[in-house]
Amino acid sequence: MAYPQSTFIHTALDPTCFIGRKREVVRKSTLKYQLEALKSTGRYDAFKLKWHPIYNEPPDTWPVPKHLFWDSDIAKWIEGACYFLHESKDPEIEGAIKELVQMIRSASQPDGYLNIHFTVVDPEGRFTNLRDMHELYNAGHLIEAAVAYHELYNDNDLLEPILKYVDLLHETFGPGDHQRHGFPGHPEIEFALLRLYAVTRDEKHRQLAKYFIQERGNPTGQSGRHYYDVEREERGERQYEWPTYYPTESRYRYQQAHLPILEQPTIEGHSVRAMYLLTAASDLVRQSKDMADYKVSLLRLWDNMVDKKMYMTGGIGSVKQWEGFGPDYLLPHGTDEGGCYGETCASIGVMMLAHRLLQLDLNGKYGDIMELCFYNTVLGGMSADGTKFSYTNQLASSDTDLSERADWFQVACCPPNVTRLLGSIGGYLWDYEEDVLSKSVLIKVHMYASGTLTCRLSDGRDIKLKLESTYPWRGELKFELIGQADIETKVVLRIPDFVSEWKYEADDLKTEQRPKSGYFTIPVQSGGDVAKFTVHLPMVHRLIRPHPYTNQDTVTLARGPLVYCIEDVDNPWTDDHFKASNLPRDIEIQISDSETGESFIGYRVSNAASRINLRAIQTSPAILRSTLLTTHDKVPQELIFIPFYFRANRKGRGHMRVAIRHAHS
Repeated sequence: MAYPQSTFIHTALDPTCFIGRKREVVRKSTLKYQLEALKSTGRYDAFKLKWHPIYNEPPDTWPVPKHLFWDSDIAKWIEGACYFLHESKDPEIEGAIKELVQMIRSASQPDGYLNIHFTVVDPEGRFTNLRDMHELYNAGHLIEAAVAYHELYNDNDLLEPILKYVDLLHETFGPGDHQRHGFPGHPEIEFALLRLYAVTRDEKHRQLAKYFIQERGNPTGQSGRHYYDVEREERGERQYEWPTYYPTESRYRYQQAHLPILEQPTIEGHSVRAMYLLTAASDLVRQSKDMADYKVSLLRLWDNMVDKKMYMTGGIGSVKQWEGFGPDYLLPHGTDEGGCYGETCASIGVMMLAHRLLQLDLNGKYGDIMELCFYNTVLGGMSADGTKFSYTNQLASSDTDLSERADWFQVACCPPNVTRLLGSIGGYLWDYEEDVLSKSVLIKVHMYASGTLTCRLSDGRDIKLKLESTYPWRGELKFELIGQADIETKVVLRIPDFVSEWKYEADDLKTEQRPKSGYFTIPVQSGGDVAKFTVHLPMVHRLIRPHPYTNQDTVTLARGPLVYCIEDVDNPWTDDHFKASNLPRDIEIQISDSETGESFIGYRVSNAASRINLRAIQTSPAILRSTLLTTHDKVPQELIFIPFYFRANRKGRGHMRVAIRHAHS
């Protein structure tokens, strides 16, 4: 079973390619910037279990203390740093990791319990509020950090206290009469336990994950009642109390606990929680034959999300108040239009889920969404220099919600999440399967970046697949397969959904249609020789219109996997009229970059120069010189577009828009 957090080590990326440059920014700048943020905010020393002034401060959002996620912030940074240390050692980063590991070990309680808040601030509150207090969420991230540390250093310094904690959790939660029949309000520990199981092969780790997944939403779980109702009364809450950010009539939808997963008709609630839950369920389906019925539910909820609740950038979560899903087709673009959230962590969760579903069903629709999220909302979560971050990915700014980035966040889930995603991105690009009996290897290529995949065979030999490309700027993919004489090697490539016809070149040039599955099998038998082939994917500019049910009369510019937006930096004439920057109705739209050349598009220069002109044709289509009429002053103008992920990297007033509205006159 392929976990990208483990299989990324088989990939050596070219540090000068698009994704390679992003990773270099993290390695050289972001890791140390985030380390300093951990230290300056008190997180770094928190496992020393000393009092910090923030512990006295009231919560901003009831009932969650401001420091409640510090365990996970530290754990995610450790995990991400470990991924980068596989390829490049750094004494400062390694020293910090080692010190943090020792602090975590020292914070372990005699019975194995390990949590900052419930050890220092509220010892009596342990396991009394699974719904809100994120104990098991934090535990999950500590587990993932321990697995990453173990795989890097091949020792158990961090794994040892974590295993002791997991033993305590296994004793505390489960179906037995002496156990609590609970499950976490914020899923995460479920797939962390399954990753742990892949390392330890201890069946109780898999069984605890399975219990949490199957018990979720059980209306009669504890003494014939919903577990969250029982623990609420045990806490002394006399009636059902709920934060103002979620409607009381939608009880437990926020945590995806309103119904068992098998019975949930639509994707609901907090978007990150939903993605983590479904990712864990898909892992369990891959591992357990008796979980096959969950696959139907996974696909139903995936389709509902992608078809009716996802933005064209891959963002999910249209309702700011609860960071999550609204009704079908409710997809406003910004605060002025009714909302928009698109949390960075949520799109990382979509990538995780898509990759798991690709293991269950090699269908291009999952790879397409994985790529869409990566190039837009995930990369949009971090600035070009790696030291500023976006929690949300709205599609249009407003005066109350500007397009801007922050140095850090009080709830700092997104910055280290981007770090660990980029650290393990090689595992998302491609993977392979070896069939020892048939002496064959299947290589599956999901996304494209210059680098080399090394397929280590069971007998210690290697098969290598090399790729040279300037993707996503150009669609020419040059492959070189170095196989073994006695191993049949098959390569399948995802042909993106924005491609209709494409070309495959080996001995001759062939034009191909996009296969129904989205994956094309390259007719190559390596036979131990070097096999070379080239794939040409046209990077066509296109205008995207939303589903009619969204009631949005707009168009959005896209090219390849990139969605584009306009910013006030490039379009000063728009002044404060971003809401009125409308394309005329019923006019032919064409897009061209041929006038100004490659440097203007940005294929061989920095991100800032990656711009495209969008023009309405009013002269000969061969000339492609035209103007754009706007509704607010009827003055012919031109709009300059940049990739959505690159927004908020330059000085400006903080205004940005993805979709351009049509005029109604």
